[in-house]
Amino acid sequence: MAVLGSIAMAIIYGLKVNLSVAMVAMLNHSALAHHGASSVEEKDHVNAEPVCQGSNSTEAVEDGPFIWSEPVQGIILSCYFWGYLVSQVPGARVAESFSARWVMFFSVLINVVCTLLTPVAAKMHYVAMIVMRVGEGIGGGVTFPAMHVMLASWAPPNERSVMSAIVYAGTALGTVISMLMAGVLAGTLGWESVFYVMGGLSCLWMVLWLWLIQDTPSKQPLISQEERDLITSSLGSSSSGGHNEPKPPVPWRKVFTSGPFYGILIAHICNNWGWYMLLIELPFYMKQVLQFNIKENAVVTAIPFLTMWFFSMALSKTLDALRSRGKITTTIARKTATFIASAVPMGCLLALCYIGCQRGLAVTLMTVGITAIGGMFCGLLSNHIDIAPNYAGTLMAITNTAATLSGIIVPIFVGQITHGNQTIGAWRVIFFVTIALYILEIIAYLLLASGEEQPWNMGDKPASSIEAAEAEATPLNTKESKQNYNSQEQ
Repeated sequence: MAVLGSIAMAIIYGLKVNLSVAMVAMLNHSALAHHGASSVEEKDHVNAEPVCQGSNSTEAVEDGPFIWSEPVQGIILSCYFWGYLVSQVPGARVAESFSARWVMFFSVLINVVCTLLTPVAAKMHYVAMIVMRVGEGIGGGVTFPAMHVMLASWAPPNERSVMSAIVYAGTALGTVISMLMAGVLAGTLGWESVFYVMGGLSCLWMVLWLWLIQDTPSKQPLISQEERDLITSSLGSSSSGGHNEPKPPVPWRKVFTSGPFYGILIAHICNNWGWYMLLIELPFYMKQVLQFNIKENAVVTAIPFLTMWFFSMALSKTLDALRSRGKITTTIARKTATFIASAVPMGCLLALCYIGCQRGLAVTLMTVGITAIGGMFCGLLSNHIDIAPNYAGTLMAITNTAATLSGIIVPIFVGQITHGNQTIGAWRVIFFVTIALYILEIIAYLLLASGEEQPWNMGDKPASSIEAAEAEATPLNTKESKQNYNSQEQ
């Protein structure tokens, strides 16, 4: 489940970011440079701070067929998040009430279909391109909430960080594979091949998912009774019942007056700004300022996401080991991982503002910064399940919907700042805004976040009803049961 979940996230993110690389090959840079020449001449500070002159800066750039200005490029890249924004909460409720397995399946299916139709849409009009991207966003929006529901039903508490990291680190792995494949395909077979090849390969996952995956351990015939009992006993009756037992209605008032919830919400919004800044805009920074060509761009942009994958695996395993031995609490584990995921990239962006055209140092800083962002997988992204496993999908949908605004704003913001001003000075402004949001994230999460289950996880039931439910579930939650689980795990 964890491996196929990781591949699913890799597909969703791979099909999302391939356009960031492919668009470099799709654009007619000569025509765009001609149209932007007058704008550049009007900006006195541009001549004072030109872009870097790398070893390959004089290399001819092969032009594509599309003359899309920077603002249009920003709209095309950001419109993915219009669909992403509206589908999350409805998708989460469907996943919690009916089937997260089928929600994930249709999510990938929608993305595959829209990806395969992208070349045709792009040649028709950029508006048709926008429609395809919105469709991909609608499919992509439900993935995090649905996977949170799956993890709440499958991941024992002492393995939650590792399983969450395996699943969500697929976003980094998908980014690596997508950027490398997109660069090679666009440079050899043409930009259309990026969408046809990657969309076609993703179809294999859908067959494996329907064959091997079920919503809960109780519905899975491919595991032993021993494994089934191990998982359900560790989770308790509130999670092991799966979709056979209706969950209580979401206690909206208690959710929106919860400090730990707001800690996750603020951190998610700020971290997503930095994440999308590097995920979507990094290829353009590499080309506009550091003067990398399309193949170099793909390789240099992809490497940090590979190191992020390894780092997230190592960090999550370390934190889970410390938690299982009683060395740290869940709260400390989540805050530690989230602090790493924000403080390190913040420092790297600050340094990047002042190193000028040192390409090697710039690549190193970006690699370190993106690698550290991997801490969010076992930090704030796992925290929803800790505080309210019954509503993990809905909570993820709420915070991720708010955080999606970053994905909408970032490409438009960067497009406006760099329009006719593709210089280090322009990117310095962009980086300083990101640094300020990282500072806000660190303060809010350290003050508000918690790793403990909140009382409102059982809904709006009175305390007496909760106690009665816990008493009824005693056989699954006795010390003996938990000791058996710990011994089997060891």
